[in-house]
Amino acid sequence: MMRPTLRPTLLCATLAMALLSGCANLAPTYQRPDAPVANNWPQTATANTSDAPASAGAPANHAAAAEAPLAVVADQLGWSDFIADDRLRQVVALSLANNRDLRVAALNIDKARAQYRVQDAARYPVISVSGGSTRTHSAGSTSSDATATVGLTSYELDFFGKAKNLSEEALQSYLNLAETKRSTQISLVAEVATAWLTLAADQARLALAQETLASQRQTYELQQASHDLGGTSGLTLSQTQSTVESARVDVATYQTQVAQDRNALTLLVGAAVPVSLLPDASAGAPDAANASVLVGVTGDLPSSVLQRRPDVLAAEHTLKSANADIGVARAAFFPSITLTASAGTASSALSGLFAAGSGAWTFAPAISLPIFNAGSNQATLDAAKITQQIQVATYEKTIQTAFQEVADALAARAVMADKLAAQQSLVAATDRSFQLSTAMQRNGGASYLDVLDSQRSLYTAQQTAITLRLAEQTNRVTLYKVLGGGADAASAPLQASKQ
Repeated sequence: MMRPTLRPTLLCATLAMALLSGCANLAPTYQRPDAPVANNWPQTATANTSDAPASAGAPANHAAAAEAPLAVVADQLGWSDFIADDRLRQVVALSLANNRDLRVAALNIDKARAQYRVQDAARYPVISVSGGSTRTHSAGSTSSDATATVGLTSYELDFFGKAKNLSEEALQSYLNLAETKRSTQISLVAEVATAWLTLAADQARLALAQETLASQRQTYELQQASHDLGGTSGLTLSQTQSTVESARVDVATYQTQVAQDRNALTLLVGAAVPVSLLPDASAGAPDAANASVLVGVTGDLPSSVLQRRPDVLAAEHTLKSANADIGVARAAFFPSITLTASAGTASSALSGLFAAGSGAWTFAPAISLPIFNAGSNQATLDAAKITQQIQVATYEKTIQTAFQEVADALAARAVMADKLAAQQSLVAATDRSFQLSTAMQRNGGASYLDVLDSQRSLYTAQQTAITLRLAEQTNRVTLYKVLGGGADAASAPLQASKQ
């Protein structure tokens, strides 16, 4: 016996109707708000690229040759190019692989992507196949029932874009987290670089304090011998001893600070940092020409570069999500149509399941029309519109904050070269003063108090020079961060997958 062909015409029509649904989208057309900042940075925030800062031990012409327009650097360099010191580059790579905050951010992206896929799947009908057979015995008779059906279950036609906007909201939430992860990565690179440079600076401070302590002890021993012979007063000996004890305090302080710097770096990296990758304690603070190449800043860099910062992009994705919420709230005012349909065969015997005349189908459309809900739908729509306005203000404030951060960094860099040059001159002048006072004291032309005073001035000037070199380095790192990172950090986030 030939089996008749099943023609689920009604089911096919239902599926076609479902796939053609979604004729209207009630969400407002999205328009990016104008950036509430100037097109350019304040005129005072301009670096003197012709007078590039050069740290001690680095030729001035080498630092000047490293200058390049920041716009070009920011577009072309990723973090691995921005950082020129190979040890620091390896430490940053280690942190990107082990830092727990970055790991959590990546897992949040995976979670949001899965949630988006769940929400997006609601836009499409769920088609299922089912079959079954039952036998019932009652009052001395036995009956059988067999079915085989294919159909869709409770599918809501998206005539007014509700499901589409819910999917859009989930997508924008996912993209927001993707940008947040990028922001976390850029911040991590900056924090690790700053921590590494701070460790190097504190090691240089410690080395200077130890050198000063050794010199003060030697001087104290000479003064002690002179005092024993009656050539030095007790006051001078006491003042010399005070300088020794002060240097001992500094050594202990910087030893503690160096240990804490290492602990902070280990926490940021998320793993133990090999000693070979730490700054060389004997080399002092890293030279400006060796630690990074982000040194040049042009005054005509447009503020539109801020729109690629991940925090700004994240705020925009939140705004787009709020925009989609308005569409969802508007759709609640309109009828919702739900379809349940199936087609198949039914028979009292399994052998007759596909026999002629065994066809069966069901079609159960349902419509729900809001009539009275005490203003709930209108209140939901009003709340969605207010939320969207809040997100507009948040987006604008994010841009304003970004503008301030870049302007502040540029303002600091504009005078950095002069400050470093002035401090280097001050170190040289106080060193000459110390050498002259020492020579005059030996020849009886000056008191030892003059020597102590010039020595303290030299020590203070040297410590300040280390601080300024660190500030110059961290300023470069700050510019890298506030401008949104380099090429690899500015790459497009992963696209949401429906697979």
